[in-house]
Amino acid sequence: RGPEAVHFVQVSLEPGSEVLLSLDWERRFDHMQQHSGQHLITAIAEQMFGFKTTSWELGRQRSVIELDTPSMTAEQTEALERSVNEKIRERVPVVVRELAADDPEIETVRSRGLPDDHAGPVRVVDIEGIDSNMCCGTHVSNLSDLQVIKLLGTEKGKKNKTNLVFLAGNRVLKSMEQSHSTEKALTSLLKNGPGEHVEAVKRLQSSVKLLQKNNLNLLRDMAVLIARDFRSKPAQSQLFVLHRKEGDSEFMNIIANEIGTEETLLFLTVGDEKEAGLFLLAGPVEAVENLGPRVAELLGGKGAGKRGRFQGKATKMSRRGEVQALLQEFISHRSPEA
Repeated sequence: RGPEAVHFVQVSLEPGSEVLLSLDWERRFDHMQQHSGQHLITAIAEQMFGFKTTSWELGRQRSVIELDTPSMTAEQTEALERSVNEKIRERVPVVVRELAADDPEIETVRSRGLPDDHAGPVRVVDIEGIDSNMCCGTHVSNLSDLQVIKLLGTEKGKKNKTNLVFLAGNRVLKSMEQSHSTEKALTSLLKNGPGEHVEAVKRLQSSVKLLQKNNLNLLRDMAVLIARDFRSKPAQSQLFVLHRKEGDSEFMNIIANEIGTEETLLFLTVGDEKEAGLFLLAGPVEAVENLGPRVAELLGGKGAGKRGRFQGKATKMSRRGEVQALLQEFISHRSPEA
């Protein structure tokens, strides 16, 4: 605020008290690497392609520079990466200077302008022969401290903007470590070398799609058989209840369609018996309209319905017995014999 740095603490401090400042150097050095890396990338991107930086974000795992260009080619990204890493190998010094606010040199420094409440000298970060930028952040003292910069590619940004994703320094090493661990795990699971991982996963995806298709066809056939078995009985019950762990919404609706819901009240559920799942209440329109919301409430879920169908998601499938008791009671009161 103005010329003073403001620190936030968890407890109040009396004026004049001695305090011990503990600096998380690993975190600080990481921020220095990313921030100086951003200055370098920004300067070289503007020099090579005329792409100005409009903003940037220091993320926890990766950082993003917003460039004032609608697109950036893979060739441009590769050329930019080569150039910034050449500067790192050249061990270019990074120098911090303080200039008076009225120093005419300030006009030559890259900047987005000073804050309205600025007071005192102006801090300028110079990458020798490459960039001069007004900045109050922490930086390395030499580009060699960046170790390496890896550009991870671009993403679509705001209108006519491109987001350039990058890692600098130790983050590159951590990313390599993570990628190598993933590669080792995949090699063990897929039983082939890293160069064959993609093809192996494609084959697995094709197998899974085929199995899912076959499983869906079997479930459809099973739903029809379940419904026909119920209809074939001489004395059909007014209430039909069924739960199947591996079913889905289509499975339940096929059963309801095959049985018919003009006279029979159906309560169908699929999913984990004691956790979450799907439910369908089908039957006479008036009965379903009356019972649907109460069934959803008992199952700890939400649903909606129309024309004699009420279905939704449930979080408490273990309470299916309570729902069945509710439906049985409703039928007993509706039955002429009651």
